[in-house]
Amino acid sequence: MKNWKKGFGFLSLGMALVLLVSISSCSDDEDTPQPTQSIVALAQGQSNLSSLVTALTKYPDLVATLSGSGNFTVFAPTNDAFAALLTTVGQSSIDDVPEDVLKSLLQYHVVTSGAVLSTQLAAGNVATANGENIAVTTTGGIRLNGSAQVVTADVRATNGVVHIVDQVLVPQSIGQFVNTIVEPAYFNKNFTTLIAAVKAASPSILETLLNSNKKTLFAPTNAAFQAAGITTLPNQATLNAVLAYHVVEGEILAAQLPTNTAPANSEITTLGGKFYLSNRGSNGVFINGTTQVTATDIVASNGVVHVINRTLLPPSQTVAGIATSLSTASQPQFTQLVAALGRVPALLQAASNTDSKLTVFAPTDAAFQALYTALGVNGINDINLNLLTAVLQHHIVSAPTTATGKVFSTDLVNGAVPTLNGNVTISATNGTVTSSGGTVAQLSSTASLLNVLGTNGVIHTINAVLVPAN
Repeated sequence: MKNWKKGFGFLSLGMALVLLVSISSCSDDEDTPQPTQSIVALAQGQSNLSSLVTALTKYPDLVATLSGSGNFTVFAPTNDAFAALLTTVGQSSIDDVPEDVLKSLLQYHVVTSGAVLSTQLAAGNVATANGENIAVTTTGGIRLNGSAQVVTADVRATNGVVHIVDQVLVPQSIGQFVNTIVEPAYFNKNFTTLIAAVKAASPSILETLLNSNKKTLFAPTNAAFQAAGITTLPNQATLNAVLAYHVVEGEILAAQLPTNTAPANSEITTLGGKFYLSNRGSNGVFINGTTQVTATDIVASNGVVHVINRTLLPPSQTVAGIATSLSTASQPQFTQLVAALGRVPALLQAASNTDSKLTVFAPTDAAFQALYTALGVNGINDINLNLLTAVLQHHIVSAPTTATGKVFSTDLVNGAVPTLNGNVTISATNGTVTSSGGTVAQLSSTASLLNVLGTNGVIHTINAVLVPAN
């Protein structure tokens, strides 16, 4: 035995690990070789634990803890265990998983109260570093949380003991999301803003997403929040409204989304109001004109998820209210349009009426200034009222044009479109609107000024006033 001890230092790491495993059930005595490697070093030497090592190295604090002094018990999942978990949650790599989720998973495999050998494990709950318990059973071998099995026990380290397991252990705080419509976002770092929003919203939002009732979630990515101008999370009431606007009762697969031919769109009722779906088949599915569905049919036990590239914002103002809100000193887009509507009470009332169904081409202040120059007047009050009325009517699409009364940029087609005062000509190809009098206006290229949805219509900003023929 003493000669064997003398030669121990020349053994390979792999043989040392095998020997450590083989002697782990032996009682300690003066002839039992003591471990020379930390828990992290042991894991690094096991090829079937490379996924665990990859995950650990994302967190220097965990590596430092499990490499230093202390007395820990670690349940170490194999590479196959990690692969099975990724398949279950629909991800292809550990790198796809948000770091806070992955760290909590890893901490759930660490017992900080001491090194517990397999012979010392008793049936019951064991507290872990993430604050949640593992349920241990010992009948027919050691099992954790009912299904994970210890396949190699008692691999001793200088700072504890490692038990290799055949499954990644998932705590309840994380397991509640598995196989629900929240899962695709919760386990993917491209949706961390959505998950943060759900957590910051009222608990009822998460309860709705997790309950067993079938539903359809249109899930915005992190980039989708940025595209909608949401760089910090709004207050809880606003979050509740925004998130509810992305959920539809019932499971609607991509093949079941209503189809329509431009300029038509379909009105969809969500838990937070109505949005408008323009399904153009192979040309794409769009919501409210600017949001596109980029991935479909991620099926879960309680519904289905479709991914979108721009967060949906439920309308809260009428068309008149939107124009007014964009007419401030800091954002003077439509001060002249608001002033013009003020001179034509009937049109202002229509723009303010919640029952209206309007599509409005809205000229900017710069567009009106160009009109004043062309007419040789100083301002809106110098324009003949009959002419001003005719001009404003030429900017409002006649409601019967679509079933919903709302025409989005994705609904535009080349050709004539009726307004309240004659036809305008649309070039969907060039993004232009031409008045009956020959004025050519360009649709705004700024996403926030195109397809601006109100409670009673939609606004498209244009760079010229549409003057009808005499």
